[in-house]
Amino acid sequence: MTFKELNIIEPILKALDEKGYTAPTPIQQQAILPALDNRDILGLAQTGTGKTAAFTIPIIQKLHLSKTKGGKTPIKALILTPTRELAIQINECLSDYTRHTGVRHCVIFGGVKQGAQVNELKAGIDILVATPGRLLDLMNQGIVSLNNIQYFVLDEADRMLDMGFIHDIKRLLPKLPKEKQTLFFSATMPADIATLSRSILRNPVKVEVAPVSSVVDTIDQYIYFVEKQEKKDLLVNLLKKDKSKSALIFSRTKHGADKIARILSQAGIGSAAIHGNKSQNARQRALSDFKSRGIQALIATDIAARGIDINDLELVIN
Repeated sequence: MTFKELNIIEPILKALDEKGYTAPTPIQQQAILPALDNRDILGLAQTGTGKTAAFTIPIIQKLHLSKTKGGKTPIKALILTPTRELAIQINECLSDYTRHTGVRHCVIFGGVKQGAQVNELKAGIDILVATPGRLLDLMNQGIVSLNNIQYFVLDEADRMLDMGFIHDIKRLLPKLPKEKQTLFFSATMPADIATLSRSILRNPVKVEVAPVSSVVDTIDQYIYFVEKQEKKDLLVNLLKKDKSKSALIFSRTKHGADKIARILSQAGIGSAAIHGNKSQNARQRALSDFKSRGIQALIATDIAARGIDINDLELVIN
């Protein structure tokens, strides 16, 4: 199947071609046509399945085809996601896909001053990507209105639950118009998420994609039995064995992540930590340095690293 067979318009096809995307992934094949047909979607899919394009492409297409020239446009689409990093990634995808359309978008998240985000909002946008906290804050200030929302995406719903955002979601839902299209995505479906999905979706099309490949097929796994006091020496030795390998290291606590980063830096291994206590600028700088291989190791708490898109990652250490 090709993207053209999914009835995608030429400006978006051109953008996809420029990104080197030739064929839709299974989730895109299942979700794009019903989404273009204004159906609500219940998507069960993990990060890495192509779900961002599955929900953004139909929204961009419908906004592009209905767009009128001139004047400031109210926000027509809201994409809600749990973390700053995920929000930034989705906004980057929107930049790629909207390149040849007149559709405007921006991203808002906490941890940085709101001035630049507010200026973008005031200039007029069609699609808003947001984390719950900053969205509620700007709504309370009267800067963001959801009165004209036609398309609502709740992404990574199970992570919203894990991170304690469900109460924020429940505060936001009554602010949205009753008549809208809702696209709901979650990797898992615990009871609370199933109840939430039933309360906001109307006769949804269910799309479900198994993980791209099982862990056993694609990953070599090793376990090291080591005393606690020897763990840091083992970690340093593993990383020094092949300095060309990038390593994502998970720490249970924020304090532990900082401590590991210090140990590795003292051993001459380029590293940085990301977690909730770091400023957004520090987190983005660490992530950019890691992606560009400016540092060898990125140490993260589980919540901070969820959903981050990193190509060619050779080593993950828990």
